[in-house]
Amino acid sequence: MTQFNITGMSCAACVARVEKAVNSVDGVNACSVSLLTNSMGVEGDIDTQKIISAVENAGYGATLKDEKIKSSEDDALKDHETPKLKKRLISSLGFLIVLMYISMGHVMWGWYFPIANPYAIGIIEFILTIIIMIINRNFFVNGFKGLLHRSPNMDTLVALGSGASFVYSTYLLIKMFTVSGEMAHHYLHEFYFESAAMILTLITVGKMLEARSKGKTTNALKSLMKLAPKTAIILIQDVETEVPIENVKKGDIFIVRPGEQISVDGFIKATAKACGKKAPKIPLSYGFAKAVAPAAEMFYKVAKKTPLFTRYSIRKLVSNCNFSIEKARKELDYNPMSVEQSVTDMVKWIREYEGTKK
Repeated sequence: MTQFNITGMSCAACVARVEKAVNSVDGVNACSVSLLTNSMGVEGDIDTQKIISAVENAGYGATLKDEKIKSSEDDALKDHETPKLKKRLISSLGFLIVLMYISMGHVMWGWYFPIANPYAIGIIEFILTIIIMIINRNFFVNGFKGLLHRSPNMDTLVALGSGASFVYSTYLLIKMFTVSGEMAHHYLHEFYFESAAMILTLITVGKMLEARSKGKTTNALKSLMKLAPKTAIILIQDVETEVPIENVKKGDIFIVRPGEQISVDGFIKATAKACGKKAPKIPLSYGFAKAVAPAAEMFYKVAKKTPLFTRYSIRKLVSNCNFSIEKARKELDYNPMSVEQSVTDMVKWIREYEGTKK
């Protein structure tokens, strides 16, 4: 199975769209996408460039995953999203509190605010909303990018919901400058700037909690990757040589001294200074990587032909645990009809509002 790193996914609908795009490529026998690790496995006689192009045409990013064992693999599992989302949330909340105080506290409930001019208040609300939208611009970038690629996702819904409130309120703000007196105050009560900002902030809360939960899972995988030693001592022409774990091959004889961790999976071949006879082969589980060697120095014969030993197999199984997804999940795919309905309702509301003014 060829592995790829996928970027830009935010929900199960994104997973379904990536799978659909890749399955349409000639030569693909099976495709499984993991939202947990943002990765994809593809089986079949494939052209990797065609796979990457198919994913990019669907509105996402893809790169070929390096299958070599590297220390940087731990960094790939590091939770990068939660700190970014936390900063976004704190910044958004700071401006949202001020916006809510003005739009709800002052305008609706009469709380104290040093500025009484309705035009100035409208402009302040407009600016605060713009700032919050810039902080959370990823919703609009990813949402409209998916819409342009005919693959709308949850970000598309957030962008449309927040964008509709902002556009409608901006329209009323412009109209407010054509009137004066009580009519200007009336328009002030019709603004929905706080709704546009609140949508973005609340969804950011959900995104942060999701990333935090996801980060805890990937931390478990990262801990698993740290279990085994990075090097092994092998016999090369009867000389003990310490080599990186990547250079160990099937059939090599490696040495584990008392109390040391077993570097790789293998069978016991002999016990040093113990009658000079080969020990009989015993179940492989006795020689699992990360196990601690017994009191005597032991000679092991590598049982695997690649450096992807037991701990890596376990990690692969865990990281790919949601590759086998039931068909029912695809029924939850995003329905583009909701976008059409949203636009229709917005036009309807604007017409009804204009009718009440006549």
